[in-house]
Amino acid sequence: MSGFEHIGILAHPLRPRTAPIAQEVERSLRTHGIDVWIRTAWDATRAQPLVHGADLVIAIGGDGAMLRAARVCARENVPVLGINTGNLGFLTEVCPEDWEDSLAKLLAGDYWIEQRMMIRCEVFHNGDLLNATDALNDVVVSRGAIAKSVQLETYIDGGWATTYHGDGLIIATPTGSTAYALAVGGPILPPELKNILVVPIAPHLSMDRPMVLSQGATVQIVVDPLTLAEVVLTVDGELVASLESSDRVVVRASDSVSRFVRLRDRNYFYRSLLDRLEPRVPPRPGLNRVGNHSESSENPE
Repeated sequence: MSGFEHIGILAHPLRPRTAPIAQEVERSLRTHGIDVWIRTAWDATRAQPLVHGADLVIAIGGDGAMLRAARVCARENVPVLGINTGNLGFLTEVCPEDWEDSLAKLLAGDYWIEQRMMIRCEVFHNGDLLNATDALNDVVVSRGAIAKSVQLETYIDGGWATTYHGDGLIIATPTGSTAYALAVGGPILPPELKNILVVPIAPHLSMDRPMVLSQGATVQIVVDPLTLAEVVLTVDGELVASLESSDRVVVRASDSVSRFVRLRDRNYFYRSLLDRLEPRVPPRPGLNRVGNHSESSENPE
């Protein structure tokens, strides 16, 4: 059995499909004697006390809902199960049409917990800490609305690496390697890694290759005083701050870890990713698993 006694449901407030599903899931869980709370409009401040006493949180929405829920739940070491009502659903686990069967598997204990690295972002102005927050996907320092390049001094483990000239810089986790970082040409990192990825956005006459840093590395970004354009900081797609000349953004591995409930096999990642990136290529006939030929009466010719 799963052992879940207290389950929370966080539904995306701006997706109409989420509330009815959330209510149906709530009713189903209660028939199994599980204590359930539900929120269809929420923010981190209001959800945090509820999450503190939960064994599991079910997030209903797209990847944005998963990112918000994961950041809240990671602080309390509470796992998250995602029901996808969005578009891509890289982070979610359950299709809305299959939630009843998936719930049965969950309550039967037929699941595993996947841990994913998060990064800590700290913002300094004149040496004072202005903001500190965690990200599951990425931290992005970039230009504002005006299409004008910015200069970003970049230090790795305290040593100057380079100064980027371009639209900005993405500091991503392995989870974030399949998000914005992938869209600008970054590599795909499997989610079990604990490395930080640095990817420039539209670099101009400067370092144009992404870098995968060693585990435990710290990245510091300083807004070059010569930068005249507006510079903004976003964390997991949410605007955090407008940066001024010489402001510093420090990114390192967070002490918090996101935990996702998985019902699929442990090798799900690559197939799930490629199904979204390209049309499904059917398996070769005569193969039942990698490297092992099944017996077939068909003529290969």
